[in-house]
Amino acid sequence: MLFELESIRDLMFAGASQRARHYLERLHTIENVLISQIPVLETMSPQDFLEFRSHLAPASGFQSVQFREIEFISGLKDPRYLERLATSGDERSRLERRLDEPTLWDGFCALLDQRGLPMPRDDEEARRDSLVRLARDRDTFIDEFHVSEALLTHDEFFALWRYRHVLMVERQIGSKTGTGGSTGATYLRTTLDKRFYPELWALRSYL
Repeated sequence: MLFELESIRDLMFAGASQRARHYLERLHTIENVLISQIPVLETMSPQDFLEFRSHLAPASGFQSVQFREIEFISGLKDPRYLERLATSGDERSRLERRLDEPTLWDGFCALLDQRGLPMPRDDEEARRDSLVRLARDRDTFIDEFHVSEALLTHDEFFALWRYRHVLMVERQIGSKTGTGGSTGATYLRTTLDKRFYPELWALRSYL
């Protein structure tokens, strides 16, 4: 996923909207695989799951540097994870690099700028006007519109994975402490409203 996300971002910066859309479709396929794995775990009884749960540590998403890298490059950056997760110099440098480098949203904004749709970082109203024009004039901006929809699908699939994950956790361990030391399902529920591209979601309200 990280390889695909980097490729998509770089393609958008390069103005290659069709290839970016193709790579986003590849990303969606990977995310569908991740979502489809959860029902397999749910076929286990809680007793069966508990027999090997102790062997999972440290295998929690809460402890995963790569999971946070995916969030960071997708657009959801949180520098607090530098202290929580970076147990080695290599892990810290990876997270610092992701914090410093452009996100998919940055690449998308650059793509629209190249097409004459201004996306200034410090002007939310101007960005909204450009997104509304993009959506209402799809014939002119057909490739860019499909990229925006594909980004939203990436966001939606990630949200679906979070939701299915918390249900699976509740089904298997109830309210027990999470594998990585978090509060388990209680913590996971606080992540369900996270979105990579809130402006693409909000766009629907202006059409």
